[in-house]
Amino acid sequence: MQLLAKLSATTLFLQELVNCPRQVGAILPSSKNLATAMARWLPTDSDAYALELGPGTGVVTQALLERGLREDRLVAIEKSPKMAHHLRNRFPRARIITGDAFELDSLLKMHLPSAHNIGVVFSSLPLLNIEPETADRLARKIRAVLQSKGKLVQYSYHLGNKQPKAAAHFSYLASDRIWLNLPPARVSVYQK
Repeated sequence: MQLLAKLSATTLFLQELVNCPRQVGAILPSSKNLATAMARWLPTDSDAYALELGPGTGVVTQALLERGLREDRLVAIEKSPKMAHHLRNRFPRARIITGDAFELDSLLKMHLPSAHNIGVVFSSLPLLNIEPETADRLARKIRAVLQSKGKLVQYSYHLGNKQPKAAAHFSYLASDRIWLNLPPARVSVYQK
């Protein structure tokens, strides 16, 4: 990404952090290291969709595309209209949906009714910070849209062994600490 575009994305992120601090789940955009750690879980099935929840300015999105995801197989749900607009300009062939990820079932029905082949969900949502009932409802919705053996790739800023609240609905596969991120993060992977 060009320096000017990177500065613009960071400026947008910081504006949204100031204007909607509860909506933005981080203090800085995800690092390239974190994005690469998440993208390594991309399925090899080139026809499967990848659903990204809370893509922000698109750091993880870019890593997914660099890893081989076809842009037309990316569906992203972003709550911030400004960030969604930024993502549409940056990734014109992806399906960027402006809306609340906690309503992913109805948003997918409305915007992409044929997206029955979701192989993986990449979540940048701060699940450790939300009410257990809300996290449980989201986990059920994620599970419902994933194909058999589909994966949920979630990062959090908790480095201990505390599992995200969504973990109860999936089988645990792997976890990795990403020290070169501010703050350091953990990528956890679950399978349907």
